[in-house]
Amino acid sequence: MNSLKKRLKNKTVTVGSWITLADTAVCEIMAKSGFDWLTVDMEHSAITLPEAQELIRVIDLAGCVPLVRVGENSPNIIKRVMDAGSHGVIVPMVNSKEDALRAVNAVKYPPVGKRGVGLARAQGYGLEFEKYKKWLDNTVVIVQIEHIDAVNNLNEILNVEGVDASMIGPYDLSASLGYPGDFDKKEIKDAIGGYIETCKKSGKSAGIHVIPSDGEKVNERIKEGFGFVAFSLDTLFLAKKIKEEFVKIKK
Repeated sequence: MNSLKKRLKNKTVTVGSWITLADTAVCEIMAKSGFDWLTVDMEHSAITLPEAQELIRVIDLAGCVPLVRVGENSPNIIKRVMDAGSHGVIVPMVNSKEDALRAVNAVKYPPVGKRGVGLARAQGYGLEFEKYKKWLDNTVVIVQIEHIDAVNNLNEILNVEGVDASMIGPYDLSASLGYPGDFDKKEIKDAIGGYIETCKKSGKSAGIHVIPSDGEKVNERIKEGFGFVAFSLDTLFLAKKIKEEFVKIKK
């Protein structure tokens, strides 16, 4: 069983990060830094599909688990990143059971899902299709909970066979409640608390992206009950370190 799939099933804490730069050297450095997984972000970056395949290859060959955050819940997009060799997908704006089923169907072959069969990198360029078909059970589907409708439908979403975990999107969630970024509002605190509680009852890991490149912030989220944690992103790690060191120089 894929180590990430197994850890998610056992609710073991995993920490990954976000790749937004198409540079393979930056990606390789991060892939060898100890993360459990790395997500190639194709929603909020300029990364193209050919670039994503190269990043997936680098992450995979470095012994880290490659995931892709797709730009939308599209069977065509999901199928193509899976064929490129991604071990799973993070799917934005999953607000209902039907949305979750759509994501799972795009990742899995029949009879479990509806994904079309191709012969690309994931299938050994046509030489290892049978091997890949057996391995496909190890792929992971992470749904993003970014709207109050998703919180209200969370139990049904998490009960969809093939959904391995979820990630809450606090900013989009707060915006859906009419208070973008105002996390002190009771409605937002209640929604996030309800999300964590429902995840606990479902037996599936709660996830969140900790944007600041501060490990203590990650520890705080883990203590709150989050088990699938994205720790910052490539650009912020780089920018913060440069800024910190220049402050020393100027002093």
